[in-house]
Amino acid sequence: MKKSIIDELVSIFGQENVLTEREDMIAYSYDAAPVEIEPEAVVFPTTTEQVSKLMKMAYREEIPVTPRGQGSGLSGGSIPLKKGIVLSMDKMKKMIEFDPNNRLITVEAGFTTSDIDPIVSEANLFYPPDPGSVAFSTIGGNVAENAGGLRGLKYGVTKNYVKMLKVVLPQGDIVTVGSKCVKHVAGFNSELIFVGSEGLLGIMTEVTLALLPIPQHRESALAIFNSLDSAAQAVSDIIAAGVTPSTMEFMDNATINAVQNFKDCGLPRDAEAVLLIETDGEMNSAKWEMSVIEEQVKKNDIREFQRAQNTAERDALFAGRRVALNALASVKPNLILEDATVKRSVLPDMVRGITAIAKKHNVQVGIFGHAGDGNLHPTFLIDQSDKEEMARCHKAVDELFQLAIDLDGTISGEHGIGLEKKPYLKNQIGDAGIKMLQDMKRMFDPKNLLNPGKMFDMPGEAA
Repeated sequence: MKKSIIDELVSIFGQENVLTEREDMIAYSYDAAPVEIEPEAVVFPTTTEQVSKLMKMAYREEIPVTPRGQGSGLSGGSIPLKKGIVLSMDKMKKMIEFDPNNRLITVEAGFTTSDIDPIVSEANLFYPPDPGSVAFSTIGGNVAENAGGLRGLKYGVTKNYVKMLKVVLPQGDIVTVGSKCVKHVAGFNSELIFVGSEGLLGIMTEVTLALLPIPQHRESALAIFNSLDSAAQAVSDIIAAGVTPSTMEFMDNATINAVQNFKDCGLPRDAEAVLLIETDGEMNSAKWEMSVIEEQVKKNDIREFQRAQNTAERDALFAGRRVALNALASVKPNLILEDATVKRSVLPDMVRGITAIAKKHNVQVGIFGHAGDGNLHPTFLIDQSDKEEMARCHKAVDELFQLAIDLDGTISGEHGIGLEKKPYLKNQIGDAGIKMLQDMKRMFDPKNLLNPGKMFDMPGEAA
């Protein structure tokens, strides 16, 4: 990068907030996806105005800019594919306003997701989205990826709680979209254009989020099954019975044993599958819903239904699910984690299909995920140094995504497209769908400078 550009970056952000030495920038060359590309510079803004100045300079000099939160993304969304500048939001992590009367909180984009509840719980409020990376992921990253989580079944995902955004557009203009009101139809519903946009259309610097009252009571249970198919069918039966658990998580035998090897959470090693289920709300309602769930679950090939008797038992039940990914990562040198999602009614077909695909290609897979909303995380356990195994795994992943599409599902429920799933997006939305996304990108970012090469390629862009 030219010295004049580096000097301008220093003038905008200060010397302490600009990195240009290779060893300092290594940590900003990758995220949780297995790809690594080094940027030419990393900057740390502390104000929206600094981000605006950066984008005006980048637009003038035609330098790619890749926004980044904590790098917990699983699709390669924050990797600087075209090098240029990484814009790390690490230092924009202030709470701007907490408004308990209107159940709102406004934070900067670098605010850590898990830091919200300790603030708002004093007013008997909570922030429902609960991604697996909640302890370290940022709100800006959650919005950019439309993050989901364990409570998505009942409470929805990030897009359901975004009220207002302050955004820096690719040419440096600062806009505020959305409203703090319960209702607003002044113009397009433009705040949701940026939710799930993966940093391609603008850089969010401030986010206003809706909050909900903390439920009065929770009921938690572990259902232990003798077959994968029975567990998947139980999910469909529970939803068909008209109840909506706050959480319904699935783990297969491979995941159960990986968890137990990683951390003893009391899960039964010989179970083919388990469901971790929770209901919440008014006490009588939560208990009634759990009774209905127990009745539906016992229609299937179930070995045991255990209800947690206190908070300690409840936390113990969910501890295994929280470490599932780390546990599977310890089985083999590498893994490929997917998040194909289908309608809950066809979840049994999806589980059977994943198992058959893994067997067909002789690859090891662990299946866990948010079964209540049809969002599964098939995790292929591999050794990337084994080229023959990698070739088989890639074929299995190809078939997995096609299976999801054939079942009227989606190739991503919450991880985003980024680099990892870019080759599959056209299979789901078609050529016309890709062109529509390209047209939107061109309208916002005519020079294709903001996180270029992600989600889809622009016309004339090298794949």
